[in-house]
Amino acid sequence: MDKPLSVRARGITKCFGDVVALDGIDFDVVEGHVHGLVGPNGAGKTTLLGLLLGLAVADEGSLEILGSPVGRTLATPDGVTGFVDGPGLYPSLTARGNLAALASLRGNAPTSGIDDVLAQVGLTEVADDRVRGFSLGMRQRLGLAAALLAKPRLLILDEPANGLDPSGKKHVHRVLNRLAADGVTVVLSSHRMDDVEALCSEVTLVATGRVVFTGPLGKLSAENRELEYRLVTSDPAAAREHAAATTGVHVVEEPEDIARGREVVVVRTLEPALDELVARLVHAGIAVRELAPVVSPLETAFLALTERQEGRAAR
Repeated sequence: MDKPLSVRARGITKCFGDVVALDGIDFDVVEGHVHGLVGPNGAGKTTLLGLLLGLAVADEGSLEILGSPVGRTLATPDGVTGFVDGPGLYPSLTARGNLAALASLRGNAPTSGIDDVLAQVGLTEVADDRVRGFSLGMRQRLGLAAALLAKPRLLILDEPANGLDPSGKKHVHRVLNRLAADGVTVVLSSHRMDDVEALCSEVTLVATGRVVFTGPLGKLSAENRELEYRLVTSDPAAAREHAAATTGVHVVEEPEDIARGREVVVVRTLEPALDELVARLVHAGIAVRELAPVVSPLETAFLALTERQEGRAAR
């Protein structure tokens, strides 16, 4: 049985004057999943997130959120929270004071959970510091804490990893993974492909207001697209010979991995041919110590979208 959808959009169109921000898109998000929204600047991501948060309404199409149709008036659907273009915070208040103020404005968010959500995002030690002194990453984490305080069923986040150091990213990833495990749906937009790949089970790529791909991340690499892979083995010279002899595998002339100070083989191929190469290496007694894309399937697709969009703009 298919899982229920937290978001179901059909034929959504949104224009701002003569600018078409969204052009008849379909968009589904499965309940309890972390869904990534990826695309070049100006692709329509922020507009779509704004529709989900009730900050804008579509000109055409139908939108259902958490099983209920969304009308033509501005209103945040029940159970939905998050932020677009950064969280709205009061610089003169402390972190704890911001959450208390937001809880009071909502009227239904308990202040008793403030210390808990601050701990979840790693801001306990600065709970009584004024937000005006916070870094961008700390503000992002406080915005996430504010969203958690409302106990969301659908969480919308725009660039949640923006400005985060490794410790902050670890806190945010832990929170989002736990939310999804508890059945909360998360939709996040990010230019950080590593974050999207680490967090998201499914992704939607948009360009010029249209969906160009949607589905599991693994489907990207299976869609007839060659990738470059770094291959570290126990015998680089022999591995290079086997790669050159494998149909569909092209050896890229990058013989040294400067960062690691050891020799690697870089090949460009599709997945089926890569599987054949690995089988040949194992059969020949060559140990495969590392195999990874030079650029991930998601980043490859993102770069291709960006290049196409820049090409159209230049023309």
